This record gives sequence, structure tokens and C-alpha cells, in this order.
Amino acid sequence: MAPAKENDSQTDQKGVPPNKKPKLEDVLDEDSGNSGQVAVKRKQTVTDRSKQCPYLDTINRHLLDFDFEKLCSVSLTRINVYACLVCGKYFQGRGTNTHAYTHSVAESHHVFLNLSTLKFYCLPDNYEIIDSSLDDIKYVLDPVFTLRDIRSLDREDVKQSRTVDGTFYHPGVVGLNNIKANDYCNVILQALSHVKPIRDFFLMEKNYANIKRPPGDTAFTLVQRFGELLRKLWNPRNFKAHVSPHEMLQAVVLWSNKQFQITKQGDPIEFLSWFLHSLHKQLRGNKQPDSSVVNRSFLGEMKIYTRKLPPTELDDVQKQLLLAT
Repeated sequence: MAPAKENDSQTDQKGVPPNKKPKLEDVLDEDSGNSGQVAVKRKQTVTDRSKQCPYLDTINRHLLDFDFEKLCSVSLTRINVYACLVCGKYFQGRGTNTHAYTHSVAESHHVFLNLSTLKFYCLPDNYEIIDSSLDDIKYVLDPVFTLRDIRSLDREDVKQSRTVDGTFYHPGVVGLNNIKANDYCNVILQALSHVKPIRDFFLMEKNYANIKRPPGDTAFTLVQRFGELLRKLWNPRNFKAHVSPHEMLQAVVLWSNKQFQITKQGDPIEFLSWFLHSLHKQLRGNKQPDSSVVNRSFLGEMKIYTRKLPPTELDDVQKQLLLAT
């Protein structure tokens, strides 16, 4: 009986096909499909959190001021700086143990804005916030003008703008803060902001963004700061009815080799001459009339007439003889 059982077991093994091993390709496809679903779910979770940040009501627009130099209030670095939208202070980084992270944990301030990328983040959870209600903050930091916007600036029926505290103002008719003794600079900057060709040129950053300049030339910062100042002066969505020319004046002090400073009074006419010449030079202007917007706006011709004035002690005959020569 034993051999028969052995034969039966052999026939059963032959009759029933063995289970096939899954192919390596099928295993990889299945794993990739599962990981894809996990990635989609994770992406959806992050997106949902980004759109439903619970701390947006803690933002205090009254304390936001983007006119000052973009550097960390602790380390004084200009790299990877974030603005706290609750208290308005600047801090570096958003990773663990950075100044922004430490501030968010210590003060329970959670909403931050990257001053370079214009992206919003929630700390210490460290996820990006996507919400259209924050577009006004982004526009105050970096105003953008189109040709249509520029053409509408000179219309007589332009409506007044309103600040966060309810103050009405006209775009362009905005005060410049007197930091200490920089009123001689402010009056020139205000005057230039109302010269239409100058204003229209600098309101659109693309007009001068692609100007070729030597490697390492940082003097072009003067042009960039002036453009930023004009866009803030003509911004119809400002949070306040005044602008601080802090970054503009820092560039003036640096590139004039302290000839013009904010701590002591200067001559506005001398500042105007130096400033226009510096802008013209950095815009790669030359002696040609159309080489830069400065020449196109201010270069002209002047006729000079001279006349001899005879001394008073001469009689009429001598005066006539002198004038005839």
C-alpha cells in the first residue's frame, strides 16, 4: 500500500500546476503604483493644509514695513531672510534652530514671508501657505505696473487710495520720511518722481533689468533702488500714506563715497547733478541724446546772448563808440 500512496502523491503533484512566481516587473509596477498613490495623497494633504492655515488671522498689516534693508534682526545677514507677518521683524531661515524658527516657537508667531521668493510659510510646521488673501502683502513688497497702469496715472478721474488705517491718499503724492537730515535728498527724489519720462521708465523694471554691466559692478544697485522707490511712491495699494527712502539713501551714501549723507545737510542742486550723472552712467549712457532716459528727459540746448555794459563814467559819445566795437 505504501508504493501506491507514493504514486498517488506524485500524480497529484503532476496534475496540479505549481504556483507561478511573480515576475520582477510586476512587483516593481505594483510598488510604484502604491508609492504613486501615497505621493498623491501626501501632496493633497500638504495642499489642503496650505490652503487652510489656521493662523492667517494673526497677521498684523499695521506693523508691516518693507521699506527698510532686508537683513536679519539677529544675525544681520541678507541671505534667506523672512519677514514675520505678526510683528513685522526680519529673521533668517526657516529650518530647525534658525532665527525665524526660534522666533516662531518662542513668540507663537507662525506666518512668515520669504523676502526673495515672495512665498508664505507657516512655522514651525514648515509648510507653504497658498491663499489669495495674502496677495496684497506681496504687492506692497514688490509693486508691479503694466503699461495700462502707467497710462492711467495721469487721468484726472483717478480715485483716491486708502491705507490700512483708513487714510486716503493720491498715488505719487506720498510723503518721504525724514530719517535725520535727508530732506535735501527727499525734495529731489520727489521732484524726479513726477518727471513723466523718468517715472514711466523706472515704474517698469524690465526697462533696465537686462542692461549689460561689467562683472562685479554693484553700483547698478543705485538704479534698482531708485526704481523700487518710485514704484512704492506710485503704489495704489500701500498700507500707509508715507514711504521711507532708507534703502535708497543707503545706496546714495555708499556710491557717493559719503559725499551725501543722511546725518548732515547737503546741497540739493549738487545732489541732483550727481544723482542724474550716476543714473546716466549706470544706464550705460554716453554723449548721444538718446543714449539713456536721463539724456532724453533733460538734455537740451541753450542760447547765450552777451552784451557789453559801458562804464557809467563815460559820456554818451564814448558809450556809442564802445557799443559799436
